[in-house]
Amino acid sequence: MILGVSNRRRFKDLSEQEVLALAISSEEDDARIYRSYSERLRADFPASAAIFDDMAIEEDGHRTRLIDLHRVRFGDTIPLIRREHVAGFYARRPVWLIENLSLDRIRDEARQMERDAQAFYETAAKSTTNADTRQLLGDLAAAEAGHSDRATALVAENINADADAEEKDAAHRQFVLTWVQPGLAGLMDGSVSTLAPIFAVAFATQDTWTTFLVGLAASIGAGISMGFTEAASDDGQISGRGSPLKRGVASGVMTTVGGLGHALPYLITDFWTATTIAIAVVFVELWAIAWIQNKYMETPFFRAALQVVVGGALVLGVGILIGSG
Repeated sequence: MILGVSNRRRFKDLSEQEVLALAISSEEDDARIYRSYSERLRADFPASAAIFDDMAIEEDGHRTRLIDLHRVRFGDTIPLIRREHVAGFYARRPVWLIENLSLDRIRDEARQMERDAQAFYETAAKSTTNADTRQLLGDLAAAEAGHSDRATALVAENINADADAEEKDAAHRQFVLTWVQPGLAGLMDGSVSTLAPIFAVAFATQDTWTTFLVGLAASIGAGISMGFTEAASDDGQISGRGSPLKRGVASGVMTTVGGLGHALPYLITDFWTATTIAIAVVFVELWAIAWIQNKYMETPFFRAALQVVVGGALVLGVGILIGSG
């Protein structure tokens, strides 16, 4: 689970040239995303599409200013560095996923994109010692803040502009990023990844105490691994996902809970009673995961259920099959 994290650079270790290169590639990506949004909305929402066209043009202007500064300071050769090369750097939703997004969801995505970009430029400006670079990065942070205001204006008719409502919206978003997302990832990992070993041991030995010990060890071990992985993968400074400690705790605890849910029934000494209850708990866990995905991540419930419940059932079946063999 930790594989790949060590191959990514930390933002604080980037040189000023690499920071500029990262900004250039990020502006290029964002312009493409805005144009994709515009094409998606043009037929039904031409006014919103026009705003995204304008935002894409402004992103192109930002990229040009960054390239001009890079050419003056470092020459024409721009290092290849992208978001995925930097640990903890904010990610963008793949463009093909917007096909199923509503207008409101696209508007929210745009607002978050600009907040992410603003936070990046503010952080980058603090890390540079060159006056021209600091000024440009500060100007771009202000420009991205203006973009965020424009994206917010797109949802004005649907979202209360009252300050209290805005604070609640921000608090909810932060709650999802800091607690729900890592907790959900942990619950899925703990519930699904421990199914095969627990039920394989159960059917191979039909010894409830041994099965419980294996389940306990697998659950706690997976919880520790997931917790450390989540905490180490992103310091939250640029992504805005909040404290790595909180995210690590959420991921680790929910991973452990996910595994223990179907391990605890094996404290019952009768094998078939324990197994029946454990299987019932498994399906409750899987449906709970699908419900959380639907409520907080806006994944269509049927799709979430298909992915989680069917996938979990297959893993459960594999564990039983191997153990029975």
